[in-house]
Amino acid sequence: MIALPTGTHIWIAAGVTDLRRGFTGLSAVAQTVLKQNPFSGHVFVFRGRRGDLIKLLWWDGDGLCLFAKRLERGRFVWPQAESGTVSLSPAQLSMLLEGIDWRRPYVLILRNCRYRDNNRTCWKSLSTL
Repeated sequence: MIALPTGTHIWIAAGVTDLRRGFTGLSAVAQTVLKQNPFSGHVFVFRGRRGDLIKLLWWDGDGLCLFAKRLERGRFVWPQAESGTVSLSPAQLSMLLEGIDWRRPYVLILRNCRYRDNNRTCWKSLSTL
């Protein structure tokens, strides 16, 4: 993934967006529906009707960048709201792009344990929250 500058906000456009739109159409959606400046350096994420395709719009300082990703299987996890915006952290965006449920990430607790043979160190999963 491209490294975003610190302080960059990531906005999800809730609901369904017509992904036949390109640079100008999606920047108009960011400006009118999301009430954000598409040239602010923030990332805007849009999802299509089927849910297997998303597009990201980002102003990198030189011009608009439009990224698209389609999942081979499954759908991108999206907020239930039909309108409005949702703000994500860069870690949540990374999970979203991998197809992971970014709303409730599971925490894996690890503890150090010892094998009986040869006294080798291992990591054993205790639980997931």
